[in-house]
Amino acid sequence: MSSAAVGAVIIALGAAASLTGIGVIVLGLLGRRPGWWRETRGLVWAMLAMSTLAIVWMERALITRDFTIRFVADHGSSQTSSIFNVATLWSALEGSILLWAFVLTGYVAAVVVKFRDKRDDPMMQWVMLTLFVVCAFFFLLMVGPSNPFQSFDPPVGYDGPGPNPLLQSHILMAFHPPILYLGYVGFTVPFAFAIGALVTGRVGEGWLLATRRWTVIAWGFLTLGIVLGAWWSYETLGWGGYWAWDPVENASFLPWLTGTAFIHSVMVQERRGMLRVWNLSLVVATFALTILGTFITRAGVLESVHAFSESSIGPALLGFFTLIVVVSLGLIAWRGDQLRSPGRIDSPISREGAFLANNVLFAAFAFVVLLGPIFPLIVEALNDDRISVGNPYFERMTMPIGFTLLFLMAVAPVLPWRKASPGVLAERLIWPAWMGAGAMVLSVLVGARGWAPTLAFGLGGFAGGAALRQVVLATRRQGWRGLVGRTNGGMIVHVGVVMIAVAFAASNAYVRQDTFLLAPGQTASFAGHELTFEGTDFRQYPNRSERRVAIDIDGEQVYEPGIALYPFAGQRIGIPSVRSTLFDDVALSVDSFPVDDDGNETGQVVLRVTVQPLIVWLWIGGLVMALGTLLAVVPGRRRNPTAPVSAPLPGAEPPATAEPVKELV
Repeated sequence: MSSAAVGAVIIALGAAASLTGIGVIVLGLLGRRPGWWRETRGLVWAMLAMSTLAIVWMERALITRDFTIRFVADHGSSQTSSIFNVATLWSALEGSILLWAFVLTGYVAAVVVKFRDKRDDPMMQWVMLTLFVVCAFFFLLMVGPSNPFQSFDPPVGYDGPGPNPLLQSHILMAFHPPILYLGYVGFTVPFAFAIGALVTGRVGEGWLLATRRWTVIAWGFLTLGIVLGAWWSYETLGWGGYWAWDPVENASFLPWLTGTAFIHSVMVQERRGMLRVWNLSLVVATFALTILGTFITRAGVLESVHAFSESSIGPALLGFFTLIVVVSLGLIAWRGDQLRSPGRIDSPISREGAFLANNVLFAAFAFVVLLGPIFPLIVEALNDDRISVGNPYFERMTMPIGFTLLFLMAVAPVLPWRKASPGVLAERLIWPAWMGAGAMVLSVLVGARGWAPTLAFGLGGFAGGAALRQVVLATRRQGWRGLVGRTNGGMIVHVGVVMIAVAFAASNAYVRQDTFLLAPGQTASFAGHELTFEGTDFRQYPNRSERRVAIDIDGEQVYEPGIALYPFAGQRIGIPSVRSTLFDDVALSVDSFPVDDDGNETGQVVLRVTVQPLIVWLWIGGLVMALGTLLAVVPGRRRNPTAPVSAPLPGAEPPATAEPVKELV
């Protein structure tokens, strides 16, 4: 049996296990046997085993250059270096779907282990049914239009082209996609529990508590994946930026926005029993947007530096997205009476009022971002005209939302539940307000100009001061435990967000870029830096040739930007080089090597120089957010989520919390 046939059999067995799991659970539901989901545990391990074996089999084929598998023939090469040869798996459509299925089955297996004691819980039956349906969809994609193990008959001496040169020029490509997928796919778990809660009518707070850490972990991976993607773009593409509102960037940002809104609003439901419909809608929207993002990224409907070529899986993904939305909204409408909140917001100046405003803003942010890539598709479908929505639209629409979110980030954590008195609010905000004012004054003193970045620095100081105040108070009361738990870890995340917001404002407002024609030994002065062209160097590698130039920056260190030529792909790829400090970055890119009228090189270089302040704090802020997420999933002090502060108003329905919490957590 050929290697391609073995791989196809592995995928078919995984699909059979997922479909059998669906059948077993459906039979259990028809026979009113809630414990039958336990009989599918072996099928879960079978799915995980098949997806793992498929990954191993494909990696074996890539490493050994087995060109009898079409995916390897199309994307592998004997010239590709080892680390990028492994990363070739997720560099193209079929391999990325294979990675998705592997991560998904890993999450499903983790759910089985975590909830193994809930043997006769009817909700778990529906949770597992939902997970099996999602698994079956991705396995069937690989059986059909996205088969990674199609056979190929290579001619004698055949060698593949290797992955896209942009995807084998930086080490971050070995980590960014898998981490992003851990976030994307992780939202399947809370979605499955939301469906289980809706079907069984247990729409209280139990399912939220059961999936709280799952949601935070998925959100943390997605956050880290987005930051690493921005870092890769900055280090690789050579245009001096890290976020271009690219359609595929937006596709990953959308579920991050709705997931962030959910993480905040879920606290209102746990404490006050409110926002049930909203939270269910956010969970559904987050998972649905991961599928929509997959459609945008994998179906080739939009042009992007990140998107894969046009494929035939678009209709399947769009159909699955539609099924998710229709079924979920139908279930929410069906349970409408039970989803009525037992409490209400007593005052807009309260923590629940701030969280509600926060959610409205995140929803508006998501709508603005979604409209960017979707509107051109609508126009093309109606008029057959291709248009694009550029950066000015996103910057103009998202800036006021971002400023307001920074303000709420400062105010919300210090607000008490139910109602805040002006005296309490003033006392808690006095030091953060002074920090915000100090940040604005300091920014002006060091040269900041323009109302937007100055306001961003002030709001950043305000929000950062509020977060640090909470951390200091918590550590005084609880010692080292003041750094762990959802609330305390969340404040660390807020500090990371502030770092990113301030760095984003500074780097965009004060970016300086210019090009210079330099001869060997010549020096250019730009933005306070001295750049000396010391010469060129030619390097030959198995899969490419590189022409590098040596640029001395400020007489301290030599950096070597250049241009690489990949013969198999027929592409010339820029090789940027970046000097990073805590204060600014100097990014160098080679535009060209000039030639004279006879076509001979002059020995000169056209060098593009980009200087941006505080860029490194974007990456530090991302790492701080990841640390905060890790601290947030460490158990903190336990407390009753609703009783102390959210006793229902007279005549209101009591919170439906106790029974689901006991059964699921």
